[in-house]
Amino acid sequence: MSWLLERLYKYKNNRGVMANLRCILVDNKKHRAWPALNRLGVAINNDVAAYVAGLFASHSEETLTGNFGATCQAIERKRNEKRSDDSKLTPTERRFRHLLAAERGDELHKRVLRMVLMAKSQGVPVNYERLETDLKIWNDRTKTEWAAAFWTPDTPRSTEEDV
Repeated sequence: MSWLLERLYKYKNNRGVMANLRCILVDNKKHRAWPALNRLGVAINNDVAAYVAGLFASHSEETLTGNFGATCQAIERKRNEKRSDDSKLTPTERRFRHLLAAERGDELHKRVLRMVLMAKSQGVPVNYERLETDLKIWNDRTKTEWAAAFWTPDTPRSTEEDV
């Protein structure tokens, strides 16, 4: 477990600290999160760690397995969205594609936040340790790993040839 998550768990039940940490997610309220980040030992200018702390404060249900692509796939399953054989995307697939196309920084953070809030609404845990690492090194390899976890092939369908 990362040092950040260890410290977040320490304050998990402190509603005031969690409320202040959520402020990091809103541009004109970031200053409210700075004292809480300081208590956690997070540098105010460490954007990724501060952002992950804010996400954790919004949805503290965590898992230690999978990447964010697996989280998004679990959201799609919980929402009972069925992928069809045609080229139509499910709403979660569409959001996930936009997430993968996002540039590092504000755009990426907003799209990740939207998916974390969807995970919260569906009761899907998030691997924050892996998310922090992936956001720090946001590149094509990370995107490919997320895509591979999201679009894992289902069990093979039986065809007429198999029968």
